[in-house]
Amino acid sequence: MLKESYTVVGVMSGTSLDGVDLAHIRFAVNHQKWSYEILESETIPYTEDWLNKLRTAVDFSKPALKQLNHDYTTLLGNIIKDFIQKNKIKNLDAVCSHGHTILHQPQNGFTLQIGNLKEIATIVGQTVVCDFRVQDVKLGGQGAPLVPIGDRILFADYDYCLNLGGFSNISFEQDGKRIAFDISPVNTVLNFYANRLGLPYDDKGEIARSGETDMALLEELDNLSYYQKPYPKSLGFEFVKTIVLPLLESYDLSVEDKMHTFIKHIAKQTAYALPERKGKMLVTGGGAYNTFLLECMQNYLSEMTIVVPETKTLEYKEALIFGLLGVLKLRKEINVLSSVTGAKKDHSSGVIFRP
Repeated sequence: MLKESYTVVGVMSGTSLDGVDLAHIRFAVNHQKWSYEILESETIPYTEDWLNKLRTAVDFSKPALKQLNHDYTTLLGNIIKDFIQKNKIKNLDAVCSHGHTILHQPQNGFTLQIGNLKEIATIVGQTVVCDFRVQDVKLGGQGAPLVPIGDRILFADYDYCLNLGGFSNISFEQDGKRIAFDISPVNTVLNFYANRLGLPYDDKGEIARSGETDMALLEELDNLSYYQKPYPKSLGFEFVKTIVLPLLESYDLSVEDKMHTFIKHIAKQTAYALPERKGKMLVTGGGAYNTFLLECMQNYLSEMTIVVPETKTLEYKEALIFGLLGVLKLRKEINVLSSVTGAKKDHSSGVIFRP
């Protein structure tokens, strides 16, 4: 007999490197209809040392990556344990953790999320469900995006669910199937340039707003081959490091103009990615605080109602949905959709570790 309610901690670390998101969540299911409540939530920022490691790990040797994985598992385990103790959380069904993506090369049959070693369950002292992407890549899928099944189950009232994190990704229903894919880089690029100005990010997009559009750069960005590819498709930091940043750096422009132009690019590609430019779109992730970006999107999507939800859902939606993926794994139910990732079949992904 399956349970009708679950209490979990969902854990997510995204490519924008703003820290580890933790959310204590209560799920309930009644006649196959799911509901949720986010209780305590917190983002633990990375130290400067860890930021440097995570930014440069894409170039690490295999032995260095192995050591990094071990060290990060210890770090992440202790962050989760502290969160549970501080909030006096009891009777957890599981901790459901994404880990942190370092390498994502599904075309080569490979993806690596660090922090998913079995030792994490011992450190945390709880059942841990983690490593959700590897199985999908082995089944010929992109291993991403994984959030769309949560969009279907928890946010069915919206025509589109758009997440603006390190990268943007979209999900929607089409012909009875959930379709989802990564659209473009977002905060991986915008934060890179904000950092150049000594800032962690561009608050409300005001720096970008002060710049001007460089039409030649915008045209080159829009013509990158990724945007012509059919879905399923996904992006990793390698794309930013080897293609996007070198292109931006080849232009002798101010930081403000580069950020302004890149925001126009994000908005334009978002509009182009939608089969219909009308309806209701839920927007979450750190980029939802970028007022200038949302205004640019609205300009391209004049018939779309853009909805930014309450703060907890806005900031912790990915942690929330990885919590749900973990619960579905415990229930041995499908938590990855082949229509989204391109895998051979729908499947129940993730690894369960007991303390």
